Amino acid sequence: MVGKIVDLVRNLTPIALIGSGGVGKTSIALTVLHHNHIKKRFGANRRFIRCDQFTASCAHLLSRLSKVIGAGVENPGDLASLRPFLSSREIFIVLDNAESILDPQGTDAQEIYAVVEELSRFDNICLCITSRISVIPSDCKTIDVPTLSIDAARDAFYRIYEDAERPDSVDNILDQLDFHPLAVTLLAVVAHQNKWDTDKLTREWERQRTGILQMIHDGSNAATIELSLASPTFQELGPNARAFLEVIAFFPQGINENNLSWLFPTILNRANISDKFCVLSLAYRSNSFITMLAPLRDHFHPKDPKSSQLLSIAKERYFTRMSAVTNPNMPDFGESRWIASEDVNVEHLLDVFTTIDGNSVRVWDACADFIRHLAYHKQRSTILGPRIEGLPDRHPAKPKCLFQFSRLSHSVGNLAERKRLLTVALTLWRKRGNDRAVARALSHLSDTNRLLDLHEEGMQLAEEASEIFKRLGDMSGQAQCLVDLARLLYAVNRLDAAEETAFHAIDLLSGRSEQHPVCELHGLLAKIYRSKGDREKASDHFEVARALASSFNWHQQLFPIHCDLARLFFDEGRFDDAQAHVERAKSHTLNHTLRVGHTMELQAELWYEQHRFGEARSEALRAIDVFEKLGATKSLNRCSEFVQRVEEEMNKPVILDESAGDGELFV
Repeated sequence: MVGKIVDLVRNLTPIALIGSGGVGKTSIALTVLHHNHIKKRFGANRRFIRCDQFTASCAHLLSRLSKVIGAGVENPGDLASLRPFLSSREIFIVLDNAESILDPQGTDAQEIYAVVEELSRFDNICLCITSRISVIPSDCKTIDVPTLSIDAARDAFYRIYEDAERPDSVDNILDQLDFHPLAVTLLAVVAHQNKWDTDKLTREWERQRTGILQMIHDGSNAATIELSLASPTFQELGPNARAFLEVIAFFPQGINENNLSWLFPTILNRANISDKFCVLSLAYRSNSFITMLAPLRDHFHPKDPKSSQLLSIAKERYFTRMSAVTNPNMPDFGESRWIASEDVNVEHLLDVFTTIDGNSVRVWDACADFIRHLAYHKQRSTILGPRIEGLPDRHPAKPKCLFQFSRLSHSVGNLAERKRLLTVALTLWRKRGNDRAVARALSHLSDTNRLLDLHEEGMQLAEEASEIFKRLGDMSGQAQCLVDLARLLYAVNRLDAAEETAFHAIDLLSGRSEQHPVCELHGLLAKIYRSKGDREKASDHFEVARALASSFNWHQQLFPIHCDLARLFFDEGRFDDAQAHVERAKSHTLNHTLRVGHTMELQAELWYEQHRFGEARSEALRAIDVFEKLGATKSLNRCSEFVQRVEEEMNKPVILDESAGDGELFV
């Protein structure tokens, strides 16, 4: 960056270095000021003016400029009186901390801006501005000063904190500081002065975090931050501004700009305030989020989140939004996909409030809703799991949270964990006499047993669940149990019984609005007829299932339908048609990691059917990598066995067929 700025200065291009406090704007300007090329070009005509050391008025600016450049004009009224001197030689002028005079809400703001703008247009002067705010003359080349690279941050730290070892724990701390130059320097000074080894430094960081940086008061990071808050522009934003900053600081991702209106309905000028935060370098925009650097985030993070009124409003807005039903049978199912972009924020919100407000059923209901959203839209592990399992058995929300947590385990392919969690939830619901919840848990446990190849146990559970739903008069629940039972019968090749059960379920759903289970049943019937060798009926039911799923854009159903259609064409050797359905299946994964792994596995099967063994092995190994990361044991074992089969084919000896023509081989 310095080299680029030096080139601009040598070409007399006016420059503005913009960035938050402590990122090194002044250091860069001084480095350029004393650079050999700049010394050679400007000689003694290099001037450095600290704008925060005089009163922000046009008269004081002109007076300081006259004195620094040696014009000898006492109390100049305007720039015209200094023009003869300014025009007589090439001059390099640095206006450091220019936010103190260029603040649009400050004294003489327009007059000062006009002077600086005119100064930037002198042909023989190169003006360099360093500022926290982005209000600068239009002729200036703006350079946003970023934080350090990890290598530069590491070098800056160990230049002060001399240690031959450079453990990862220190790199992790530097990363959590966003490689902010001032924060890195202060951390190194504190560690050096206190003679902490890296273990002690790590422990103190975990205990105090950026509180460590305040141990050097004269150069504290807090002091540089508070300077921005003292600016007229910030003060003009009103009493809500600091509370707004606290909410941005609370969330790891910051605040999604698209959410400003519903997160902060009580703040009328919210868009203007967020813009001003960016102007003041207190925040910045990143991928539609307004966020801030780690040192600022720790400085503004509310000490008592429960007492922050604005955060409480945001919390309730998130909780309300998460309570929306994630029902694939509903047309608005896709609207809940918002969680995929804000899952880190919501997880942190729940992590904090399940700790400080753990007796609130509202908080735990939101926790269950969040995990339900993850299971559908962003399949990953969550730090909330141990906290859920640590709840007392008597807690009203525990079985509900465990049930949703089991769905998340299923979505990443961890079936054994799903069964364990469901079993605990089922036990708790039985003790409470909640028959409907018991039946629902039995149904899910039945399907989990099918996937674990525990078919007899699964059938018993499906039948028990069906009886409970029948007693409750819940035909939809009873039909779902029959779906589970039909799948289990199909899995053990009892095709006639599976077919009869599936049609019984369809009869129960006749005249009802629940098309999702009907779609599932037609997909199952298609597989049954495929196994029976009746391709025509199989195709008919696949088409019914596909048409239903397409009308609602049910990716969850379209994915297996296209996978099964691909295998149907495998059977006939119609590999181009099979490949087309593999590609359609890929389009319905929605980045669901387990489904992505299954499409790789399916693609590998297609290559295998075409004797393209090398490609089959490569694709299957990619799938194995996905399944390993997810802990999807059954899929992993199945795919590993497939790779073994492929490798056996690849290792078969190639034998010359002497009866064939020259050069022809057979295996």
